[in-house]
Amino acid sequence: MILAPDQKLRLPSKTENLILVERMVEDVCELFNIGEEKFGNIIISVTEAVNNAILHGNNGNPDKKFDIAFKSSPTDISFVVHDEGSGFDYTTLPDPTAPENIEKDSGRGVFLMQNLADKVEFEDGGKTVVLRFNLN
Repeated sequence: MILAPDQKLRLPSKTENLILVERMVEDVCELFNIGEEKFGNIIISVTEAVNNAILHGNNGNPDKKFDIAFKSSPTDISFVVHDEGSGFDYTTLPDPTAPENIEKDSGRGVFLMQNLADKVEFEDGGKTVVLRFNLN
């Protein structure tokens, strides 16, 4: 994949499209010489954001699309994921580390993003997530 500045993909909400997202992340990380540890944080965060967009934002509806965009600055790289859903209030999510939630098999995506990305922002009522990763 050849990367253009501020590259953006618009894809149907199908989990099989995660492979295209992974390729995009791999290409970006290669372009910026991202080390293995930071790469792991980026790939997990971005795939969690996209998975949430597909399954929760767009309710797995393949007729709805999600966008993923890549942006860079001299100090960081960012991935922006947007879905066509109704959004959500990220401040009301249950704590996945609370004893009553430890054994649940879902509900950790936002927690992972917040702990692996250098900065996470939710915009547009929760329909857009911006994941920033420092380059230094």
